[in-house]
Amino acid sequence: MAETILFDEPSDVLGERPLSRRGFIAGLLSAGFALAVRPVTAQTVIHTDSVGLVSGAVAIPTKDGVLPAYRSAPQGPGKHPVVLVVHEIFGVHEHIKDITRRLAKLGYFAVAPELYFRQGDVSKLESIEAIRAQVVSKVSDAQVLADLDAAVDWAGKNGGDLERLGITGFCWGGRIVWLYGAHQPKLKAGVAWYGRLDGERTELTPKFPIDVASELKAPVLGLYGGQDQGIPLETVERMRAALKCAGGTSEIHVYPDAPHAFYADYRPSYRKEPAEDGWRRLQDWFRRHGV
Repeated sequence: MAETILFDEPSDVLGERPLSRRGFIAGLLSAGFALAVRPVTAQTVIHTDSVGLVSGAVAIPTKDGVLPAYRSAPQGPGKHPVVLVVHEIFGVHEHIKDITRRLAKLGYFAVAPELYFRQGDVSKLESIEAIRAQVVSKVSDAQVLADLDAAVDWAGKNGGDLERLGITGFCWGGRIVWLYGAHQPKLKAGVAWYGRLDGERTELTPKFPIDVASELKAPVLGLYGGQDQGIPLETVERMRAALKCAGGTSEIHVYPDAPHAFYADYRPSYRKEPAEDGWRRLQDWFRRHGV
């Protein structure tokens, strides 16, 4: 079995590793929030503590290096259902880490891999345009899906129950949820938050969710905002039609007055009621489908 490196917060009961390695892996994850989203809207930031949890940076072996990730799970013995958390365009910063802790409080083994660490550190870039041009444009879907597979394998060897595997993702990660639903046969369910459904196909991004609606191996719940300027309702309706044509049990729910990123409690786009309703729907969706 491949060596697992664990660098956890004080609530972790597992063994420590040398400080130099701790600093190396933890340093590959964003501290706080990405520059591109600062200043943060402090009055709406939700903070979930690590009491009763094992939470912190971990290193996941892959075929071509070590994948940094943030993991949160309930303390104590026993296996827990696994939920992959796919970050926004801003990488694994504090909001994404907090989401893993929210899931862990519900009893899940949640892991959020830094899916474009090979291409660069987006946390230091000051605009979304720079992030797209300098980093994300170089990331292939094939790399992302392989890294998620590595995270699943790692979770199964470190306390996760792969018989109950789910995935959720936000914005950039929402698109990935749909693609992973068509890729991973072990998956039980996915929840995609305002992920792009269609767009320009390239060598690195050859397919979009609308292309794989008939290939989904697990039901996906899509949560979208009716006022999202980047994902027109016409595109959402085309995805709905594609899902209906394909059969299955995937669904899309639209919040008519919500903008893009309505779950991002650290940004002005946050909308409390849709965010809380979406979180309830996520929990229900996972329960219904065996996660």
